[in-house]
Amino acid sequence: MIRFLQTEGPFKKIVLSGLLLLICAAMVIAFIPGNLGNDLMGTPGKGVVAKVDGEDITADEVRETARGMLQQQGAQLGANASILLPFFAQRAADQLVDRQALVAEAQHLGLKATPQEIKDELQHGQYSEIFFPGGTFIGEAEYEGLLQQHNLTPAMFEDSVGKGILITKLQALITGSASVSDAAIRQEFDKQNTKVKFEYAVLKQDDIKKGLHPTTEELKAFYDTHQKNYANSIPEKRKVKYAMIDLAKIQNGVQITHDDLQPYYNSHRDQYRVAEQAKVSHILIKTPLPGPDGKVDEKAAAEAQRRAEDLLKQLKAGAKFEDLARKYSEDPGSAKEGGSLGWIGKGRTVPEFEKAAFSQPIGQVGGLVKSSYGFHIIRVDARQDAHMKTLDEVKDQIEPILKQQKAQEIAQKQAEDLLQAAIKQGLDAAAAAKGVPVVTSDFFSRKDIVPGLGPAPQFMDAVFTAAEKSPPQMAATSQGFAVFDLLAVKPQSTPTFDEIRTRVEEEFKNERSNILLSQKTAELSDRAKADHDLKKAAKELGATLKTSEFVSPDGQVPDIGSMTGQAAVAFSMKPGDISGAINSGANGVVIAVTDVQAPSEADFAAKRDQIRDSLLQGKEQELFQLFVTNLREQMEKSGKIKINQDEMKTLTRAGSESGI
Repeated sequence: MIRFLQTEGPFKKIVLSGLLLLICAAMVIAFIPGNLGNDLMGTPGKGVVAKVDGEDITADEVRETARGMLQQQGAQLGANASILLPFFAQRAADQLVDRQALVAEAQHLGLKATPQEIKDELQHGQYSEIFFPGGTFIGEAEYEGLLQQHNLTPAMFEDSVGKGILITKLQALITGSASVSDAAIRQEFDKQNTKVKFEYAVLKQDDIKKGLHPTTEELKAFYDTHQKNYANSIPEKRKVKYAMIDLAKIQNGVQITHDDLQPYYNSHRDQYRVAEQAKVSHILIKTPLPGPDGKVDEKAAAEAQRRAEDLLKQLKAGAKFEDLARKYSEDPGSAKEGGSLGWIGKGRTVPEFEKAAFSQPIGQVGGLVKSSYGFHIIRVDARQDAHMKTLDEVKDQIEPILKQQKAQEIAQKQAEDLLQAAIKQGLDAAAAAKGVPVVTSDFFSRKDIVPGLGPAPQFMDAVFTAAEKSPPQMAATSQGFAVFDLLAVKPQSTPTFDEIRTRVEEEFKNERSNILLSQKTAELSDRAKADHDLKKAAKELGATLKTSEFVSPDGQVPDIGSMTGQAAVAFSMKPGDISGAINSGANGVVIAVTDVQAPSEADFAAKRDQIRDSLLQGKEQELFQLFVTNLREQMEKSGKIKINQDEMKTLTRAGSESGI
């Protein structure tokens, strides 16, 4: 319990859907492995993935952590999420083992996390907005309730926070000796900020391909020597007949009553809480940013204040706020709306602006508000206290969800009934009795889209794992549920030359033109270097000669692309130097540097600290990586980390998604 954290203040309930992810992130801090332990007793038993210095890492912990990782990336992974679960399980297990190892090493070195440090982390660290919104503790009951939703007790959670503090202390101890020399800072600055200008000759692979006209004999020889690329390249195909239970049709007939809405609303109240908001309009007059020396142009800042004060006087004299905002505000997004920012909640704006927005009288224009952006003239148009939306307000949001749920249940039940009937009397008869049409497909591969079904990965999985002459089966699709019979299977096969001549010719041209491009680009470089004349060599070999602008190391150049690739050699060349052959995708390039522009000392002074911090951070990470890698090796050699390979195989094998 953390009663010592309680402070006086209103009782507020904060429920964040991302809490689980936040807790998972804390419990699986992404540091790399390491540990020296004391006692390690026995081999991990069933349900235990690893023992680390005598502490168990359980399969349940790995599963929970893997789910958290998957949720964090679910939006990007989409339909592939379940396929990648075994991979996440492996990562989760590694990170849990690593974390426990680091904690054990920190304890071995005598490091501690005090109750006060844990309190400070909860109140001022990454959890502050959850447990201390606005600086006020949410209350003991609310705190326990939030943790309980994710099967955590306060003691478990606070122990995890304490372990995170130990790991942070250990990392600081290990990386404290890292340093960066002035010479290294200067070298990195020059590398990042030197600009070059150059001529470059370009040879295009497409131009070479156009001149290739292979004979049938050449193509057949290519086909024969690349047989392994074509072996079984025609995928397995299957043919089915199926009857579809259409989810959309069922959903159209579903009726939702008040008795359906109320329970859902009651169990999801936290989704309908609305925080305190203010509807605000403003006029912004920007102040100048600091220059390279870190100083602000005081004269320009004073002029900005004078302009803002003049606008405020006009408003006090009766000028229309919207007109002045459209004409003078330097916030382009709101200026075109007459200064309106719409409704904003707390935490959305800089502190100075927020204070005025939530304290200024409604309908009145306040005095100038200075922020890091400049001078604001603020008018509060309306304010709304924190409240719970009523059922009537959210009815239209809930109804589609409940319709979908009900339709899903009905469709699944109808499909299951159809399946049982099809097993007994055949699909055609069963579907006819229920008035559902039967569709017979053409042969299709696993990657095809069956007409009428759309993307249907579960259906495809079921079809391509079904055995020939097996009874009817059921599978979900994007449109509902399909009950199907597998009619025939065409095994994967190797195409004849005549069947894939077009593909063979394209691949022949690609391979041959790529070889010729490399040879011709190398010849271009050799000729240019021999004569010290890129222009002459380009003309002789039919290359296109171009000239760049001054370009930085992170820049882009037409026909070359990013200068971070092979073309980065230009930044180590002197005027007059000619490069070797550069492969730039479908182009071959040779560069002749014409000018080098060194960065200024003022620029170095402005960026010096930033570069030092970046280099230092990299050195610290490298140092800690080396330290923990060595510790992990020592620990594994001494038997202080023991992995239960059987449990790991169960968690990480393909097809184990349901276990995760």
